[in-house]
Amino acid sequence: MIECHVGPSPLGRILYRAENDCLTGIFFVGQKHCPAGAPESGLSDTAPRARVIAHAREQIDEYFAGARTEFSIALQLQGTVFQRQVWDALRQIPFGDAWTYGDLARRLGLPAGAARAVGGANGRNPVSIIVPCHRVIGIDGALTGYAGGVDRKRHLLTLEGGPGREQLALF
Repeated sequence: MIECHVGPSPLGRILYRAENDCLTGIFFVGQKHCPAGAPESGLSDTAPRARVIAHAREQIDEYFAGARTEFSIALQLQGTVFQRQVWDALRQIPFGDAWTYGDLARRLGLPAGAARAVGGANGRNPVSIIVPCHRVIGIDGALTGYAGGVDRKRHLLTLEGGPGREQLALF
C-alpha cells in the first residue's frame, strides 16, 4: 500500500511517500521530479498511518534542529541500476562535506567526463536529505543542480556546516 503525507519543514512543505513499510520518497512540495498526482495542497491533517513516515518525519525534524547527522530509515529506491549506484555513493558523502560531480563519477569507477550522467542521476534522487544529493557541488564550488532549488541546497549545506555557508553570508 502506498501512503503519502505532507509535513512542514523550515524550508517548506515536504512530501513523504512510503510503500511496503519502506520510505520511497521525500520531496519538497513543488520541486522537480515530484511524483505526479502527489498531494500538494497544504499539510496533511492527520498523523501518518505508515510508521516509516512517522520515523522519517521525526528524523528530518531532528536533522533541521541540528540533533541528527545520520538517518536510520528503511528505504526502497526505484530507479535504473546506474541511478541506484549513484544514490548509494551519495550516502557515502560525510555530513558537513561535499564532493564534486567528477569526484562522484571517479568513486563509481567512471571517468570524470561521466560527471554529467552522474548529475542526471543525482537530480532524480527520490529521497532528498536522507540520500544527500545536496552534498554534490560543481568543480568550481558552485551550488548547482538541486531539484529542490539552489536556495534550499545552500541552506542544507549551511546547516551541516559545509560548503555553501560562505555563499549564504553573501546574500
